[in-house]
Amino acid sequence: MSRPAVVIGNWKMNMKIKETVDFIVKLPSMLSQSQGRVCLSVPSTLLKVASDASRGTEIEIGSQNVSQFESGAYTGEVSTTMIQDSGGQFTLIGHSERRMFYHEDDEMIKEKVYRAILGGLAPVLCVGETQEQKESGQTEKVLLNQLEKAMGSLNENEASAVIVAYEPVWAIGTGHAATPEIAQEVHSVIRGFIREKWGEKNAFRTPILYGGSVNPDTIKELIKMPDIDGALVGGASLNVESFAKIVNISRETKS
Repeated sequence: MSRPAVVIGNWKMNMKIKETVDFIVKLPSMLSQSQGRVCLSVPSTLLKVASDASRGTEIEIGSQNVSQFESGAYTGEVSTTMIQDSGGQFTLIGHSERRMFYHEDDEMIKEKVYRAILGGLAPVLCVGETQEQKESGQTEKVLLNQLEKAMGSLNENEASAVIVAYEPVWAIGTGHAATPEIAQEVHSVIRGFIREKWGEKNAFRTPILYGGSVNPDTIKELIKMPDIDGALVGGASLNVESFAKIVNISRETKS
């Protein structure tokens, strides 16, 4: 028995209202009937539009970020309540671009994971190593440290809400995806961490996604790996045809 594929499109700072509606209207008819989840992580300004457009479909809508606070004088931040009120069901947390460009540290990411769970959103926790860390053989150490700090204090029930996305920083936007074998090795480490902390049941049911220059060509071999359950897709998720292909390949391979 395998886990159903989970594919999340991360639109980053792209798309406007009309493009969003057009994309979501077209997507359902392009998807195979195989089992799996299809999700779009959209800019906050598009949460309500995307949620309304996806009503009655299987498409899940989520945010790209969330505040570690529930309300208050935090200009520019978006809370779990606001995301849910706009129709969001999940949120990305700890994406490498948030870590690099906005200096989100491990403590902040930990607080965001807990806040998301408390607020009823599924946290998609992003972890990954830089090129320098990879070259110096620190990949496993870096990932285990990120995982421990972000979710190590969660109980079994809380941890079961988390989706983990491995996104090697050196592969994001570069066109160079990790080889299926390298990605599988890392995903196995992540699943091993979950197994050691919360047992075999949580380890089996936790989706672990690969992110980093994913496209219809690279996903074909990646998704065949036993511990790769889907993908966090960046640039290729902006085109409805390429995104649908990634979803369908993932679903049909895992079904």
